[in-house]
Amino acid sequence: MEIAHNVIRLAPLITELVNLVTPRWRGGSELPRLPEGRLADAFTALLDSRSAADIRAVSDVETRLTALAWALRDAITAPSPSVMAARVNDMIERYRARPYLVDDMDQPFHIHFDGDGETPVESMGGEFASAVALIVDGYGVERFGSCEAHQCEAVYIDLTRNGSRRYCSSGCTARAKTAAYRKRRAGETGR
Repeated sequence: MEIAHNVIRLAPLITELVNLVTPRWRGGSELPRLPEGRLADAFTALLDSRSAADIRAVSDVETRLTALAWALRDAITAPSPSVMAARVNDMIERYRARPYLVDDMDQPFHIHFDGDGETPVESMGGEFASAVALIVDGYGVERFGSCEAHQCEAVYIDLTRNGSRRYCSSGCTARAKTAAYRKRRAGETGR
């Protein structure tokens, strides 16, 4: 199944929001909590200027973004496919995602799923929850995970052709490969 470009472009935004809020460790380092008021700035820096302004204008944006990030993390790291489905469905309902067709982004008509909530954060929550559902439908639940590198709790969404991703970033991939190499070398010299 081919997934629309707009859904695929949301995957890095979803993981970045989750990874800005939830991990204690990322890339081998313990993360300090973002200072109050910095989450909205850090996240909206990834958005187009209109969306960023809409999100920043929400009075309790930090609380709403944090709640969305934790709900996404709970879905992405669910212990089983059925629990993941239940959590994603709960988000779709909570953020009142509703489908509609658009012809933006130089694409033929495709579907968007903005939420119908109180603020632009809830609207985005509906879109993010629906994107996760569509990725599950098109790629499977095994495409979501937590980084396997030592001292990293970041999440990823694997949209590669072969679905072999195990790390959140190229930095964690390099750290894991280096550690495995050193372990092999130590085993060779320890004989």
